[in-house]
Amino acid sequence: MSRSDPAAVLSVDVELFDQTPAYRSARGTTDRDGVGLEGLEYLLGALEHHGATATGFVVSSAAQRHPDAVRRIADAGHEVGSHSHSHRLLTGLSTAARREEYARSREMLRELTGQPVRGFRAPAFDVPPGHFEGLERAGYGYDSSVVASRAVPGWYGGEYDLETPAPASEVDSGAPAGIIEVPASVMPGLRLPLTGTWLRFFGPRYTILGMRLLARRGVAPVLYVHPWELVDLPAVDGVPKRVYWHTGEWMRRAVDRVLAQPFDFTTAAALAGEAEGAGAPSEPPRGG
Repeated sequence: MSRSDPAAVLSVDVELFDQTPAYRSARGTTDRDGVGLEGLEYLLGALEHHGATATGFVVSSAAQRHPDAVRRIADAGHEVGSHSHSHRLLTGLSTAARREEYARSREMLRELTGQPVRGFRAPAFDVPPGHFEGLERAGYGYDSSVVASRAVPGWYGGEYDLETPAPASEVDSGAPAGIIEVPASVMPGLRLPLTGTWLRFFGPRYTILGMRLLARRGVAPVLYVHPWELVDLPAVDGVPKRVYWHTGEWMRRAVDRVLAQPFDFTTAAALAGEAEGAGAPSEPPRGG
């Protein structure tokens, strides 16, 4: 990787396995605590090995439980953004509860890391009415909750067509002027996400091809993974089999292949800053 390579973002949705919707709706439970933390440690090591910088969108209640793990993200030179406080779907909450999710998580993460927290990603890319106004009220500068995916039954998708960072008003005409949207990337043509579950379904060749196609168009790929995907998950009655597919060692190898590609892995804040121009969100020092 060199600064002359095309830019890309590997974002990490820092949530624990027991905070996922699949676990919360399952019949069974696990007595293992912190499932996913080992995956976060692996990611930090892989990013350092490849000289890459990333953005961690952190669930602040996970940070409460394991503050040292989240501090290590910031201490390694990576950006810390918010992934809400409780990782509940925002559309199911009242306006007051959503405001609490935005504000509480940002303040907790600022205090924990000593970093300015400028970015937000909604749990499960679930964007509620008034989302961007809520972010502005809480002091955020950019959002990364939009995916221009085709509609997939039982999934998100079909609502948006934005594929490059732009003012959030291009997504919602009523959005405040100061909020930038940094959408997660989809495969050109196919219009399915490049990462998350789709990396585990289709493999790293699929993701890498999509990255290259986007780069040829001058679009910086914005990827996302979860730390719990990189560990051996406990068997929990009622968690769908797709959640377990290609987790653990397989996913660790896949992420390593992605990071080995000739891209300059940077932060979501850096892409937001380029879209915003003057007064861009501040970016933490590069790691690696």
